[in-house]
Amino acid sequence: MTDTPIARALISVSDKTGLVEFATELARHKVRLLSTGGSAKVLKEAGLAVTEVSDHTGFPEIMDGRVKTLHPTIHGGILANRENEKHRMAMESHDIAPIDMVVVNLYPFVETLASGADYDTCIENIDIGGPAMIRAAAKNHSYVTVVTDPGEYASVIKDMDENEGQTSQKLRQFLAREAYARTSAYDSAISNWLTAEQGQTWPKRFTQAGRRQQILRYGENPHQEAALYSTGTKRPGVVTAEQIQGKELSFNNINDADAAFELVSEFDKPAIVIVKHANPCGVAQADSLIDAWQPALDCDPVSAFGGIVALNRCLEADLAEKLTELFLEVIITPEISDDAKAILADKKNVRVLVTGAMPDPAEQSMTWRTLSGGILAQNRDNGVIRREDCKVVTKREPTEQEWEDMLFAWKVAKHVKSNAIVYCREQSTVGIGAGQMSRVDSAQIAASKSEKHKGTAGSVVASDAFFPFADGLMAAVSAGATAAIQPGGSIRDDEVIAAADEAGIAMVYTNMRHFRH
Repeated sequence: MTDTPIARALISVSDKTGLVEFATELARHKVRLLSTGGSAKVLKEAGLAVTEVSDHTGFPEIMDGRVKTLHPTIHGGILANRENEKHRMAMESHDIAPIDMVVVNLYPFVETLASGADYDTCIENIDIGGPAMIRAAAKNHSYVTVVTDPGEYASVIKDMDENEGQTSQKLRQFLAREAYARTSAYDSAISNWLTAEQGQTWPKRFTQAGRRQQILRYGENPHQEAALYSTGTKRPGVVTAEQIQGKELSFNNINDADAAFELVSEFDKPAIVIVKHANPCGVAQADSLIDAWQPALDCDPVSAFGGIVALNRCLEADLAEKLTELFLEVIITPEISDDAKAILADKKNVRVLVTGAMPDPAEQSMTWRTLSGGILAQNRDNGVIRREDCKVVTKREPTEQEWEDMLFAWKVAKHVKSNAIVYCREQSTVGIGAGQMSRVDSAQIAASKSEKHKGTAGSVVASDAFFPFADGLMAAVSAGATAAIQPGGSIRDDEVIAAADEAGIAMVYTNMRHFRH
């Protein structure tokens, strides 16, 4: 392991943030700077002494810069085991100088892809020499310091200041780990892009990189450790939101806020969603958010206490005043007015998240969950049902109001844990039954909870999957439902339809199921 100061650093970066300042500090420690074209130009303009890689290797950059650091003089200088006699002899024999630090960040492939660049431009922004140097330096971290992020510059200089121009083994090992994570994420982005370009949904190998955004106080429970990672997607939501006030977000806050915001994005009109434990406990849409608030709250005001509120329009002062009357954990909104900010500021513990935009409920993406020894992956449930997609299967046709309420209820049911039963009336939920093993139980629980507040008489009912027997439907009829929307597809559909006709209710089939586990 090195016990001598860093003598030579190779610098080749596309992101030149803080580069001159960092290189100046290296020069203060008498480090000789070796650099490639663009980086060398910046350093020379800053008045720093720099040796260009082509001068160091005696070989020019060729093929439009595709080949410049792929040379034995470079990689021998990085990879040599300084304590191995054969390695030292090879360095002397081939006039290879040791390289003690590698400062490299990669061509901006992800940024180029996000800009909408064409295929050939994306290909040209795949770095080859950079990952090779990073991996070589990381492998040889007993002797070489590898720096892949401008955010690491300050800690490297601090370490050198404290160790008389050397870096500590602890820091080098940490930086090596970060380096391999960086090249892994880079390769993952390229692989996933090529997979998409080839129209493949399920490649033989699937990779996903994440960047730690926050270490959380704990997970679902205090004895569990947890952290939030960003995968780099631009879908608006809790991960991309700006937190403008409130306590630190917890694991459950994040999970619940994501569920609430995804549901509220389903609605075109101004809508409010209240979520508790990842299930909606009140949903309403109206001509304005303030008009939607009370109907959403009335569905289950007891469960709303300590809940998450999601909006799909700008949060204004009138609604902010109402929100301060209830204890809430999180408010998530695409926008917020200055007046609303001032009102909510009095509730210092309430976490307020501003996303800047709404997610597209029809966007296709992948979701996954971990299993023992594996990952279960699927496409996001972006299924949308319109009136023309539905089939009326009963003798009675739904009224216009029933149609509107059924389509509203169907959107809500999509986001309720199975078995899901949702009662709605006048574009607001009046009863929600979630997560029961029996659909009959879900129907009865939703009605029972509703009796304490608005009641389900005159409502419509949505079921996320078919009624396997008539008993589930009849429980909803007993609760006062006048129309039902469900996927259909049971071997006993005829019995269920006959029961609906006998009860005089309208029923439509969607031929789409929304299990949510």
